[in-house]
Amino acid sequence: MTGKTTPPAKKPAPAAAKKKAAPTPKEEAAPKEEAAPKEEAAPKKEAAPVTEEPPTPEHPPEQPPAPTDESAPVPTEAGAEVTPVPAEGSPAVPAEPPAPEPKPEKPKEEPPSCPLSLAVEEVSENSFTLTWKAPEQTGRAGLDGYVVEICKDGSSDWKAVNQEPFLSTRYTVPNLTSGDKIHVRVVAVSASGASVPATLEQPVLIREILQLPKIRMPRHLRETYIRRVGDAVNIMIPFQGKPQPEVSWTKGGQPLDTNRINIRNTARDTIFYIRQAQRGDSGKYKLTVQINGAEDKATLDIQVVEPPGPPQNLKLVDVWGFNVALEWTPPVDNGNSEIKGYRVQKSDKKSGKWFTVLERCTRTSCTISDLIIGNTYSFRVFSENICGLSDSAAVASGVASIEKTKTTYQPEKVPQRDMMEPPKFTQPLTDRTTTRGYSTHLFCSVRGFPQPKIIWLKNQMEIREDPKYIALIDQGVCSLEIRKPGPFDGGVYTCKAVNPLGEASVDCRLDVKGEI
Repeated sequence: MTGKTTPPAKKPAPAAAKKKAAPTPKEEAAPKEEAAPKEEAAPKKEAAPVTEEPPTPEHPPEQPPAPTDESAPVPTEAGAEVTPVPAEGSPAVPAEPPAPEPKPEKPKEEPPSCPLSLAVEEVSENSFTLTWKAPEQTGRAGLDGYVVEICKDGSSDWKAVNQEPFLSTRYTVPNLTSGDKIHVRVVAVSASGASVPATLEQPVLIREILQLPKIRMPRHLRETYIRRVGDAVNIMIPFQGKPQPEVSWTKGGQPLDTNRINIRNTARDTIFYIRQAQRGDSGKYKLTVQINGAEDKATLDIQVVEPPGPPQNLKLVDVWGFNVALEWTPPVDNGNSEIKGYRVQKSDKKSGKWFTVLERCTRTSCTISDLIIGNTYSFRVFSENICGLSDSAAVASGVASIEKTKTTYQPEKVPQRDMMEPPKFTQPLTDRTTTRGYSTHLFCSVRGFPQPKIIWLKNQMEIREDPKYIALIDQGVCSLEIRKPGPFDGGVYTCKAVNPLGEASVDCRLDVKGEI
């Protein structure tokens, strides 16, 4: 016994193979390959190679080899199987398959967050209806639905009302007993788990609600309600609901101070009263009207204001010409209201009276113009809010003196121009024909400096003081009127202009015709 196995090609074929015709090598290899997976699924004794050593089996039955691709026999070219050859003198040990690599664990998804705004919508004598909003976080897989659980008051045994999760955010819990107090909670469920339950703060009393609670907030109270310090606050807010609802007031989540605020409730309204309002009474008051878990809420915003303080750090920045520049800073106390503007006033030293120069100046600086020369001015500024002007004003520490400026008038030097000019006719006389007995005029125009002397001539004879002729000159226009001329008035008329620089003349002919 050498411990060696005989080559599988020389060993006799199995009994099942003898019954069939000997296949070719290629046909023989194909069935062997198909048999390999069967040996992987369930190894058989036929698949093990036959050795000449019967005492020691190569594959004990209690430890079958793992079904892996590496443990399958490898076919040879002749279609026979080759088994691993163990060393001499040692028993045959089957080869162990490699262990599979561990797969990385996927991170567990967080469950959804708690449902929001759980409230009672309606209560009857044997059921009630809940509403809520979806949670902020639902996870990647999304919600499978919600589960509603109830528990009687005084017990800790929570029971699910619905058997399967549902996706609606409204649910009616049926089959309840009138008069019971029921605690309720809602859980959001997904593939990664259940959320923290959303729970009603108060148990639901099972009894019929004839009318749901509803607050009828007046229109003027839907905005900020503004009152002055010391004024009374008297507000009535109506509501509805049957049976009579429970009314509660809170401020900042805390009950009201009954020493300052009086609350009186009736079946139809609630009255909010403060005798003398203070700035500390400002804020948002929450009104809640509730019937067995069903409720309605409203917010009343009250603002108590007073006049603001005066501006700060008023100073004169600059004085130039008839102008003054002022600057200041906002008041320390705005009276619990927005500053709407500033009022700027001036006062001159002579009269001592204050006059407003700017109203509701929205900036903290300004320029005042049109001041009178020779006056000295003081300035003050009031701040203004919704209540009005501040009780006191900020007064500038300095004064502005508008001084007279010394100016000397110097007329413009105009060069002297020689206006001397000898006479010159710009418009000559023209020949005329007139009718006997009808007055006529002769015209011409002349210029010259000094103004020339005008002499009229008839047939080279000077016309002197003759009532038949009237000679005039106006703005250089010379005229000669011949009154009711006769046949002897015809002839040549000459106009001569004479001044120290020379003389000039023009003439014309006048014809006088008889009557037609």
